[in-house]
Amino acid sequence: MHRPVLRYGAFLLALTACADDATSPATPTDSAAPATIDAAPSRPSRPTGVPDVDLTRHDVPLEDVVFDTFDGGFTSLADSTEALRSRLRDAIPPLDRPRYEPGVETDWLADDDLIVGYVSDDLAYAYPVRILNSHEIVNDELGGLPVLITYCPLCRSGVVYDRRLGERELTFSNTSALHDSDLVMVDRETGSYWWQVAGRSIVGELTGADLVALPSELATWADWLGRHPDTLTLSRDTGFSRRYERDNFSRYDEAVASGDFAFPVGEGAQDDRLGAADIVVAATVDGTTVAYPTDRLDEPFVDEIGGVEITVTPHDFGASITRADGVPVGTRTAFWFSVASAFPDVEIRPT
Repeated sequence: MHRPVLRYGAFLLALTACADDATSPATPTDSAAPATIDAAPSRPSRPTGVPDVDLTRHDVPLEDVVFDTFDGGFTSLADSTEALRSRLRDAIPPLDRPRYEPGVETDWLADDDLIVGYVSDDLAYAYPVRILNSHEIVNDELGGLPVLITYCPLCRSGVVYDRRLGERELTFSNTSALHDSDLVMVDRETGSYWWQVAGRSIVGELTGADLVALPSELATWADWLGRHPDTLTLSRDTGFSRRYERDNFSRYDEAVASGDFAFPVGEGAQDDRLGAADIVVAATVDGTTVAYPTDRLDEPFVDEIGGVEITVTPHDFGASITRADGVPVGTRTAFWFSVASAFPDVEIRPT
């Protein structure tokens, strides 16, 4: 039986402080920001209305999906109303028309600031965690590919997905809900709910469907810029007034390491093979998922996942993984507890 851990109270004070940003109205940002670039000026318009989720279809208990009510408490999906779900949707607003600035002109990031890095057609993109803390979701089209950049501050999880599901292209919003203390997204086309680290729909019409994870990294700004000097950086010119210079989650790893989660987690997240807040880079190949703890990575090495030879190359904070032919492998970088929860059969290497 699912037994949620309820050691979450202490850190809710810091999360409540974030609600001031999350629920404030959208206003233009400082016009003195560097000149910015729209990477996909001809992208189609996004759907504005979102169907309500079909609660009759789910593969996790509805009680285990909980909404942050931004007042220091939470409400389960089982106890929620359509009005509450609608009101909380996009309280943390996603970015649908992101703009970028040349990395060489990005003078507001410190060397050790974290970014989610992604490379498309040899053009690199950096998504500062300082911005993602306030938005968590970026819908874009890069190199002709519909992509979804995701980041959950509660899991320190950066994952980039292909937004296509078969012939259908999805766009994503934020439910303000969490499953095992991880971001739950909603697609605007069907109203289905998606578990961020797993990349799987857990409630609604598309329950059981999986998004394809793309190669990405969680890296320090100095390391990423050094390896990708021509990188474009997500601009603070988001159309929202947010305190991007503030990081309410800078010491959150200490809370997680002590078992003080922001929201309830189940038994899967309590896998004690690693510390809950240990950073891992996980990759799935042919149904096999392997997690590489970054504190065990010193030099590049060859490994095998699902019968496929790969090379793991550590960097300043995370790591990248490539096949023998040099083709990058889709990865997830996150706290161990969230990967263990999303992939119960995950292997850990090196041991």
